[in-house]
Amino acid sequence: MRIASIKVPRRGTALFGWLRRLALASALLLLPVPAQADTKAEIAALARSGLVLVLDAEGNELVAQNVEQPFVPASVTKLVTAWLAVEVLGGDYRFETRFYLGDDGLLYVRGGGDPFLISEELALLAPKLITAAGREAFTGIVLDASYYPADLRIPGIENDEEAYNALNAALAVNFNTIHAVRRGDTIRSADKQTPITPLAVSQFRARGPKGRGRINLGQEDSSVGVQYAGELIAAFIEKAGGSVEGEISIGSVPEDLEPIYVHQQSRTLLEILALMLLGSNNYIANQVFLEIGAHRLGGPVSLDKSLQVAGEILAEHDLAGAIHLKEGSGISPENNLTAHGLAKLLHQLAPHADLLPKTKGGSRYKTGSIPGVRTLAGYAETSEHGQVRFVISLGGNTGKLRFRLLRAIERGL
Repeated sequence: MRIASIKVPRRGTALFGWLRRLALASALLLLPVPAQADTKAEIAALARSGLVLVLDAEGNELVAQNVEQPFVPASVTKLVTAWLAVEVLGGDYRFETRFYLGDDGLLYVRGGGDPFLISEELALLAPKLITAAGREAFTGIVLDASYYPADLRIPGIENDEEAYNALNAALAVNFNTIHAVRRGDTIRSADKQTPITPLAVSQFRARGPKGRGRINLGQEDSSVGVQYAGELIAAFIEKAGGSVEGEISIGSVPEDLEPIYVHQQSRTLLEILALMLLGSNNYIANQVFLEIGAHRLGGPVSLDKSLQVAGEILAEHDLAGAIHLKEGSGISPENNLTAHGLAKLLHQLAPHADLLPKTKGGSRYKTGSIPGVRTLAGYAETSEHGQVRFVISLGGNTGKLRFRLLRAIERGL
């Protein structure tokens, strides 16, 4: 029996091309489940009750798990504060502290809410202040912290010794905290750049732990932190070759005085925001948040002013129903966001994504942690979709699981 021969089409012919496309299409039908479906399954297996939202650059949902209800963002709130600050203040904004000199050689200091008035900054300003004053000796220091109301309280801040519960203030140094070491009856500074002062010794002796530790100032009396700022300013004046011969007190700058020196913070707002996001510093976040309201509506600062301005800006971007703030750091459990609202805000913040810490895979992220809440949000780098926006919120205290989910997003999308 003769078997009919089949003539195979030659390469380059139209028939060959058609058969090749048909074979390729058939092969695609036999491929495994797409990676995106695998990633969704992996995320569900890792955290079935967790909130996970991933959007590509065009806003298409790649993963949307349990995204219907608002969630408590914890320190992911700082992303909102960072965006609002850039919108209102501008990335080049610099906080200011003003210095005045009375006829009797009395130095007046008016605080402007600088969140980064730390020892290194005082070392920069002291020589400039002496030069501007035209004298090395001052008869005393008067501290004016009236830019912030004395009774200002931030929701979520607790009355304890923890540094993250430091009170916000118009004039405060080193984040309104003392970092010291106790050895027996001896108290010394834990930072070589920070001189120890009498108030620091007494406060740490009364409230500090044994060994090394950091405590906040002014929980019971906000003037304690202001007084410590004055002592440290005096110490740096002396290190710069000057002297303060009289008392350090709290009062007001006389209305007829003009500043002899206005110290602009050496760091721009963008630099401060990057450090805020890296260290997740609550004090810095709320100093910045409070300045948003005062800058737009005028001083003195108030939490209500900042919440009003935040609400107006969120409404302008159709986010008023998605982002509800009680303060700017995330320490309050009464803050709440929707996943899609935060993802939309991340789109607005994207030009400044490099402010966020970076994973080994190149993703940018911000964590959030308060009791019973673990969050993570930012920009993930993926092989197929490039940079995507993601929001993760988990219950319990499983902080590491957030990053397992992020790695699944990086690998599978």
